[in-house]
Amino acid sequence: MSKPIIFSIKESIADIKKLIKSHNLFMSQRLRVLIECKKHELTGISKRELSENTGYNHNSVQKWRRMYIDGGIEGLLSHNKKGFKPSSFTAPEYEILKNKLNESENGLVGYKELQEWVETTMGIKIKYKTLYSFVRTHFGTKIKVARKSHVKKSSESFEAFKKTSVRFVPKQ
Repeated sequence: MSKPIIFSIKESIADIKKLIKSHNLFMSQRLRVLIECKKHELTGISKRELSENTGYNHNSVQKWRRMYIDGGIEGLLSHNKKGFKPSSFTAPEYEILKNKLNESENGLVGYKELQEWVETTMGIKIKYKTLYSFVRTHFGTKIKVARKSHVKKSSESFEAFKKTSVRFVPKQ
């Protein structure tokens, strides 16, 4: 059984509740744990008891408690996440790729050919998996889906076909 850690909390419960209202859910969980620690400030509370009382994982509770002890309220509320990676393509490159994929006569057979096209046209060396997931996410492309139009189809013969075809067949 883990020993309870006894430490003093400078903020009052009312101050912590005000902070909960001004922060998002991600930070308010940490502050709720701090309130529970404040209630047991004199006797201390083990991480298991704290976990049971708050409903959060005991490892998270232990980490948050250690963050408060080391850095105070600022340390507890600090968020060291860096965010998302920048996009693989800039805005103009994105538009070029979008236009190429939306062309009815683009002639691309698969993602490997698209990867080669990106490398020759834009000069970007990109991994297959990265390109695959990017075009799937942003443009909704799917592998082995029929193209909008045949690659070798001439537009003149298509127009001639449209002019000579019958619009509708009347019922007899």
